[in-house]
Amino acid sequence: MTTEPRVLTFPALDSSTAAAHLRAELALEVDPDDLVRDLTAGAQQGYVIVETRAPEAFATARIPGAINLPYREMTPESVRELDRELVYVCYCESIHCNAATKGALKLAEFGFKVKRLSGGITGWQAAGYPVDRNVSIPAIPSTPSPRCAC
Repeated sequence: MTTEPRVLTFPALDSSTAAAHLRAELALEVDPDDLVRDLTAGAQQGYVIVETRAPEAFATARIPGAINLPYREMTPESVRELDRELVYVCYCESIHCNAATKGALKLAEFGFKVKRLSGGITGWQAAGYPVDRNVSIPAIPSTPSPRCAC
């Protein structure tokens, strides 16, 4: 008895369609390793890192140089002074949080160029990358918090 592979339930796209899709995906995402290399090299021209969680979460741990624009508070008025020539790299708590997506969506709807950071601050910290903080807490909690930081 031959079993059809589940992986091929939906056939793979032709290579040009797959390449276009993956190129578009990469146009919207930033890898933490690429971002930390930029930070280390001082190569941050052209973009701003945006923490989209609540101010309390921003105070606890944030990527160096990030600004705090909580997605829940974004309005055309609150982002009026932002430079429309820059790309805004949004991040939130983790892959289990969608505050970065919500923030990036709002900024895009307001006419800004955006990307999301893969993995959020949790992924950033798990990789051992530096954070700024106003409050002293462990870098990564030993048990996941059921509370959303956005």
